[in-house]
Amino acid sequence: MKQRLTEGNVGSTLVKLTIPMVWGVFAIIAFNLVDTYFVGQLGTEPLAAMSFTFPVVMTLGSLSIGLGVGASSVISRAIGEGDRQRVQKFTTNSLTLALTVVVIFVVLGLLTIDPLFTALGASADVVPLVRDYMQIWYIGMVFLVVPMVGNSAIRASGNTVTPSLIMIFAAVINIVLDPLLILGIGGFPRLELQGAAIATVISRGMTLIAALFVLHFKERMLYLKLPSIQNTLWCWKDILYVGLPAAASNMINPISIGVITSILAAFGAEAVAAFGVASRIESFALIALMALSASMAPFVGQNWGAKKYARVGKALQLSFLFCFFWGLMMAAILVPTAPMLVGFFNQNPDIVAIASRYLWIVPISYAGAGIILVANSAFNALGKPIPSVVMTVARMFVLYIPLAYIGGRFYGVNGVFAAGCISNLIVGIGAYVWNQNTCSVKAAKKAGVVVIGNRK
Repeated sequence: MKQRLTEGNVGSTLVKLTIPMVWGVFAIIAFNLVDTYFVGQLGTEPLAAMSFTFPVVMTLGSLSIGLGVGASSVISRAIGEGDRQRVQKFTTNSLTLALTVVVIFVVLGLLTIDPLFTALGASADVVPLVRDYMQIWYIGMVFLVVPMVGNSAIRASGNTVTPSLIMIFAAVINIVLDPLLILGIGGFPRLELQGAAIATVISRGMTLIAALFVLHFKERMLYLKLPSIQNTLWCWKDILYVGLPAAASNMINPISIGVITSILAAFGAEAVAAFGVASRIESFALIALMALSASMAPFVGQNWGAKKYARVGKALQLSFLFCFFWGLMMAAILVPTAPMLVGFFNQNPDIVAIASRYLWIVPISYAGAGIILVANSAFNALGKPIPSVVMTVARMFVLYIPLAYIGGRFYGVNGVFAAGCISNLIVGIGAYVWNQNTCSVKAAKKAGVVVIGNRK
């Protein structure tokens, strides 16, 4: 409540918010990178098994992100309005909502492991490996969802340093545990994929404890009185108004990746494993853009709640410009270094060749991908989740999947990868135009100017 984002230079404020988030996002990605590295030492089949889990893990991770987005949106706007008790009620009820959702999905997940991953294209040899990983991961899902929502609440106050430190601490724990539990180093049992899941659950459990501690003792954002059912449902309704569409929007991406994975499965386990490795390297390349989009949420929410619309428009312009230059820089770096980066995770020449082709084609569109991330974050913070859903559906279901199917039929894996590039570029342009028009109209209305088409 003390950290306000409604004053000061817009650019420097965004930098102060984003730099800690870069390290926080890096820590999250480090989970996947480290897991991929050590599982890659086990062979192609375990690596393919982990690649099959990626869409499902990301889908449920996206659910928690969506709930966090909903919580952050209402909390940051309440902070901008200066309503402390409302902030506390929203924060507390966002955690109870997350816990309720976790219980439902844990039960569903444990009952559907075999049929789900068989439908995704996993072979009879790979499904048991997937089961070893996901049975443990599902049980530990509470340690994923609840702290992610809690960290979103902390960021809504303008504090991006503490959530980043929590994520870094968890990543360090995971990095230490992975070789011990996956490979059995240091006298520990060799648990392979089960070890990767256990390491993730333990490290995420640490984030749950830390997030609750910070929310209660440092930020004073928890409401300790037992809320009435009516009050709880009212808070859940406001959170879900943004959170459900945001969760749906975030879940569309990994679901679509699951479809893309099944398309690639027709080209063999090497293609699936290569896609998994390339996707993780891509996540690393997009760290700054993901951090910026996460930082935009509290900034836009607080300034929107305080009715400072011009600051929102300025922040968006600066963010889109950064996305453009960062995307160009990452493409220039990845094209010559792709084979070396892929080889770090797996030396199989087929995997190296396929993953390198991904990293030669898709990075051309990273600027568009960044603009989509920032635009979606801004719309959600404004309490307008529908545009994010529309853009995500258009990107994945209208463009990516149909183009990937056609491209795969005629051009193989290169056609699938080109489909991702094209969809990012087209929707990125649309996201920029839509977002700018929305903010310009709002700012014009505040200034008392009526906008009709292109005339004032």
